[in-house]
Amino acid sequence: MWLILAFISALLLGSYEVFKKVSLNNNAVIPVIFVSILFSCLTLTPFLVLSEFFPDTLKGTLFFVHHQSFETHMQFVLKAIIVLTSWLFAYFALKHLPISIASPIKATQPMWTVLGAVIIFSEKLNGYQAAGIGITLFSFFLFSVVGKKEGISFRTNKWFWFIVMATLTGAISGLYDKYLMKRYDVMSVQVYYTFYQALIMGFITLFLWAPTRKKTTPFKFKWAIFWISTFLVIADFVYFYALTLPDSMISVVSTVRRSGVIVPFLYGAFVLKDKNIKLKIIDLIGVLIGMFLLYLGSK
Repeated sequence: MWLILAFISALLLGSYEVFKKVSLNNNAVIPVIFVSILFSCLTLTPFLVLSEFFPDTLKGTLFFVHHQSFETHMQFVLKAIIVLTSWLFAYFALKHLPISIASPIKATQPMWTVLGAVIIFSEKLNGYQAAGIGITLFSFFLFSVVGKKEGISFRTNKWFWFIVMATLTGAISGLYDKYLMKRYDVMSVQVYYTFYQALIMGFITLFLWAPTRKKTTPFKFKWAIFWISTFLVIADFVYFYALTLPDSMISVVSTVRRSGVIVPFLYGAFVLKDKNIKLKIIDLIGVLIGMFLLYLGSK
């Protein structure tokens, strides 16, 4: 069951990536993130209100939001900080890089999650996992070759390093998710960390972006921003719930979840008409094979 949920989350996450690219086209990054989080808060607020003031309506269901201690809330704040760090890097990178390059690189995140599990939880790599990491790293290198054909130097292009940082911090978030899901219910994690995200991004928008907004790209509201939050909220709920099920493995769930990269890749190929698609397909296949081997090695 948890594996099926991981595939559903992957499809939703792939659609989320497409709406991100649409929202960021000729638009300011920081307010796009802030507004999308506000929409997420609006979606989740009814569950918090019902749990707080009409507890009998949701008690005993997956959608009940439990009271948590101050120490627990601090853990949710840390989750919000990690996710926002990854998002800020990812959104800026996605705005300036072809989606057919940025999304597959972000899809290597499970590899870093597995390596993190090896380092932090002392897990040992088997043959499948080692092969998967090797193929993924080689595919990562091939994307740098394709990038040069499009005038993107992976040594000096800061947006490439932004997507790398987004991938690494995303891997840290994945490891932290497994820790949280062993201790707290799905809705408490999702609701509270989303609200903390809104508070942090509100501060960043008000004090960092607003004072200089006339000197940078202006913000334009697009309905694609609404769909960012909608697909993300559902994808995250399905993902978090999968991690709560018995025998679920973060390395497998994270790997399967990133298979959704096919959706934005196809969007870049057929809608945005990105260049060098044939070469990128080869690289993408390498990433997917690497992810599949990681999955086989984690069964």
